[in-house]
Amino acid sequence: MTAEKRLIVIPKEKAVFWMDANGKWNNEHGEFEHPKIIKHFHQSIRKDKDGYHVFQETDEFEERVYFPYEDTALFVFAVLFHKESTRLALNTGAAIPLEGERLFIRDDSLYYQAPEHRIKFTEKALVQLAPFLNEEEDQLYFTLDEDPVYIPEK
Repeated sequence: MTAEKRLIVIPKEKAVFWMDANGKWNNEHGEFEHPKIIKHFHQSIRKDKDGYHVFQETDEFEERVYFPYEDTALFVFAVLFHKESTRLALNTGAAIPLEGERLFIRDDSLYYQAPEHRIKFTEKALVQLAPFLNEEEDQLYFTLDEDPVYIPEK
């Protein structure tokens, strides 16, 4: 018989860290600087019915720290161009297919609407995508080996 792991839940009101509107982790001392810690936090992001949290698991317990974030907790860190498909590399370490009709603009930022998540493009990812963005009569279009796809403003 296996022992049930203890569940530790920290509500976002008690979290000592948060994510800003650009996908940067912060605490009372400022922006996180250590790349391995930043990567660990990003790759530990999960979502459940109560929202986004940083998940940690040991032999004895599972811990969920719900954290405050501005706008969204998921970001496109890079656009991966391959012969067979183009994928979006997320801050969580996952990569999802790029479907042009899922792009939209809000408050001068580019987003991708996945089935369960709104994902914001970082500046680096925007630079990678820029050659495939065109503007015509105040309408932004995305074109990549297909007909142009209008990017709506929401």
